[in-house]
Amino acid sequence: MTEKKETVRKTATATKAAGEKKAAPKRSVAKKVVFDINAESVGFKAGDVYQALATADKALTVAEIAKAAKITENETLLGMGWLFKEGKIKAEENKITLA
Repeated sequence: MTEKKETVRKTATATKAAGEKKAAPKRSVAKKVVFDINAESVGFKAGDVYQALATADKALTVAEIAKAAKITENETLLGMGWLFKEGKIKAEENKITLA
């Protein structure tokens, strides 16, 4: 009688395992980039943007500036805001140049 109980348990466990759904593949989650927004850090981003534009010596898009400066587009926009306020850059047809 002991043998039957063990057999039943094994069968129930095997059936339960076979009936379980496979786990869904894990989705990759975009990394959240965090940076400080203060006068010093935005000033450094402005310097990065200015140097990228000065080195290129031509009008660049926001994406091109970000790539040249090796910063994110959000950081580029922060730096550009600083430079616009200072009158150091101007925009013409979605491209940015030094003023």
